[in-house]
Amino acid sequence: MELVTFAPGSGLLAPRAALRSDAPSLDLGGTWRFRLSPSADAPEDFADPGYDDSGWAELPVPSHWPLHGHGAPAYTNVVYPFPVDPPYVPDENPTGDHRRVFDLPEGWSGGRLRFEGADSLARVWLNGHELGFWTGSRLPAEFDAGPWLRPGRNVLAVRVHQWSAASYLEDQDMWWLPGIFRDVTLTRSAADVFVHATHDGRLSFDGAGGRLDLPELGVAGLEPGVEVRVAAEPWTAETPRLYDATVTFPEETVRLRVGFRTVSIEDGALLANGRPLLLKGVNRHEFDPRRGRAVTRETMREDVLLMKRHNVNAVRTSHYPPHPAFLDLCDELGLWVIDECDLETHGFERVGWRGNPTDDPRYEAALLDRMRRMVERDKNHPSVVMWSLGNEAGVGRNLGVMAAWTRERDPSRPLHYEGDRSCAHTDVYSRMYASHAEVEAIGRGEEDPLEDPALDARRRAMPFLQCEYAHAMGNGPGGLAEYQELFERYPRLAGGFVWEWIDHGIAHPAHDFAYGGDFGEPLHDGNFVIDGLVFPDRTPSPGLLDLNKAFEPVRITFAAEGGVARVVNGHGFRDLSHLRFTATVEVEGEVVAEHPLEVPPDGGEVRLPGAAAGPGERWLTVRALLAADQPWAPAGHEVAWSQTRLPSDPPAPAGRTAATLSGAEFEDRSGRLIRLFGVEVEGPRLDLWRAPTDNDRYSGLEARWRALGLHRLTHRTDAVERHGGTLTVRTRVAPAAGDLGMRAAYRWTAADDGALLLRVDVEPEGDWSDPIPRLGLTMTLPGAAVDRITWFGRGPGEAYPDTGLAARVGRWSATIEELQTPYVRPQENGHRADVRWADLGPFRVSGEPLFGLTARRWSTAELAAARHRPDLTPGDRVHLHLDLAHQGIGTATCGPGPLPRYDLYARPATFTLRFTPA
Repeated sequence: MELVTFAPGSGLLAPRAALRSDAPSLDLGGTWRFRLSPSADAPEDFADPGYDDSGWAELPVPSHWPLHGHGAPAYTNVVYPFPVDPPYVPDENPTGDHRRVFDLPEGWSGGRLRFEGADSLARVWLNGHELGFWTGSRLPAEFDAGPWLRPGRNVLAVRVHQWSAASYLEDQDMWWLPGIFRDVTLTRSAADVFVHATHDGRLSFDGAGGRLDLPELGVAGLEPGVEVRVAAEPWTAETPRLYDATVTFPEETVRLRVGFRTVSIEDGALLANGRPLLLKGVNRHEFDPRRGRAVTRETMREDVLLMKRHNVNAVRTSHYPPHPAFLDLCDELGLWVIDECDLETHGFERVGWRGNPTDDPRYEAALLDRMRRMVERDKNHPSVVMWSLGNEAGVGRNLGVMAAWTRERDPSRPLHYEGDRSCAHTDVYSRMYASHAEVEAIGRGEEDPLEDPALDARRRAMPFLQCEYAHAMGNGPGGLAEYQELFERYPRLAGGFVWEWIDHGIAHPAHDFAYGGDFGEPLHDGNFVIDGLVFPDRTPSPGLLDLNKAFEPVRITFAAEGGVARVVNGHGFRDLSHLRFTATVEVEGEVVAEHPLEVPPDGGEVRLPGAAAGPGERWLTVRALLAADQPWAPAGHEVAWSQTRLPSDPPAPAGRTAATLSGAEFEDRSGRLIRLFGVEVEGPRLDLWRAPTDNDRYSGLEARWRALGLHRLTHRTDAVERHGGTLTVRTRVAPAAGDLGMRAAYRWTAADDGALLLRVDVEPEGDWSDPIPRLGLTMTLPGAAVDRITWFGRGPGEAYPDTGLAARVGRWSATIEELQTPYVRPQENGHRADVRWADLGPFRVSGEPLFGLTARRWSTAELAAARHRPDLTPGDRVHLHLDLAHQGIGTATCGPGPLPRYDLYARPATFTLRFTPA
């Protein structure tokens, strides 16, 4: 039976390139008839052309049937949702039968049925004749339809099994979603072409019987195997120059877009067109919150445009070849691509890699078939600069088979695979989630040696890349700037790919977006599938905004003595002539002057406009903007920016201390503030807790914090002291069941300008060996008292100690609702950093000098308890956090935690706030 066969398919035609042809074709997408069976042994009579399917449901194709009310999605990261016993699968095997009736145009003869993707095994019948079956869910399959086509009415029947022996090869950290999810076409095209075009102008092609024309370069009637030299502009992701070509065969003409590009490795460095190639990449699964992996071309274009506009220059197609239209867009708009084979067997790690298909000779044909179909389909794309053998599939003989065939078929592209540390079958050294320290050691050539000296020497001569790093799950990732600095410092480091592009949240009527477990799966990995740089609706997260800043292709720094900016061109293949530069001067966040800057095309030192000192805090911001429209962004789009503080007049001396604490009411016994400038308040009081982030959870910090009791602090008043116009409240803040605590003294004074000053002195007691979540004050106000907050500090978005690269100093304004970051699984968010002052409506809070600001309509406890966005219901209070410090974020969901300098430990601390009436 096909379900437990090791063969990749039957009846398949040889794989060939994805080409645009003038040969007739029929799009068979649209509305199909559909029936779901709970097991694989449903009757096959539905394939008969006369079968009555009027009682069946209707289903759009392409689609996944669980997203249309037939069954349910399921998510696992590593584990298989069935017993690990290859090639066998459960009897409970959801099976979808599909039927499509179509009319053949008059005069049509011959042709092929082409399926771009179906998950996981599909059998095909045409007019009752079984054409064959195929596996390899995200790879094309073609069958000869000619002998079985009829004039007029034709019936196509397809049976798709969710589970098969091939499912063991497709454990790729994503939703298990069966169905025909890519295009289905009847085509009379049969051509295959392999174009070879190098950056120095060499051009040839393979394609028996064809003749190549490239009019723009004067090429006409080029025969297969003949090489010519042309004066072509090279293709790069920065300058994606394409040339329209045609190859004419006796039966059809195909069109290609040719890019002249060379990839090489020299002296341990990855080169494109002879220059160092630094990959500023993301990993991209195909995903849409309503359509799953049946992604539209419009959504693909949206993805590429978003990537380009956020300084991303590379994509790893994790962990399978994408829809071919996506690679067309990468060619057109400019992205370097690692094209990855549809292979992952990660679940075998849980059983010690026993029976792993990667090392099982019975799976050799299937693995080689997957590699062949990817390479043949995508071989003409200049954007594809590397082939990847797969992901997290362990080690084994079949990798060598795949690599050997690929090297022979296409020696022009290096091979990638991360799962074998020996790099025995690859051309680059790849790791995932290596720490900053390990990346630096590799950059210096000082990594730990392999046991085999020959393999060790070979690996040390390879360029290095992080195929996955900076796991973007929830709030984060932290540490992006430090990784990028290493990539740019050491020539051996070719950059990397952040994990990952999008949160895989499925649209859900109750949860907003669902993750693992929300569909009742008995085995799942929760919200580990919510780990993207964009939210499911493709709204950029703070992580993508930070990545945009880390990946900037222009570096702008300022001389210590002032008056000069140094502009460094970080592009690899173009100068700065496509950009214009501006310098803006702001005082207290208000623009007072703006000047154009003349920056040489190669960069260099630039004299800044003079700016006399004056009252108020003054900042100069230099921005690099597109000078003209580009295919991926309009003129004026910001590519890079940097800020420096300018000299200011000394601030006015603080007012004298007033004799009484007017404007505030305190409870006599506890000294607790109960009214501030006429507004009823609760607090402020010391707070050490935050709603754990995903990174806090996976690092183990949340468990340690809860064990300490930091989420249930008690507050004891030890003394209330009044001396003239000063009120001092001495407290001890501590969790029950332990002897750790914090002495906190609140000292209130009044200034003669009507302001109230609060100085808080904190002294830890006991052995605080773990980092703490935060150190700050919390208070609440009536919900109607505050709607919008205007602040001078970093913004407009959130920032934490090792995040917030995108946050610049300025004056910002937002409603309470706009201050929230809508993470799919709620967690700590929305912290605005380095705030000088914030107007809340009833009063202003100022830092002396700085503080962190968070404001919400729910408590930290409610935020921590929420599992989905709709769980958070606005209450009748505004919860205000005024923080001195926060624990760093890191990427411990998969990778290292915060760098040591971002850990927050309990230490003696003092901070001062000024409250001023509106």
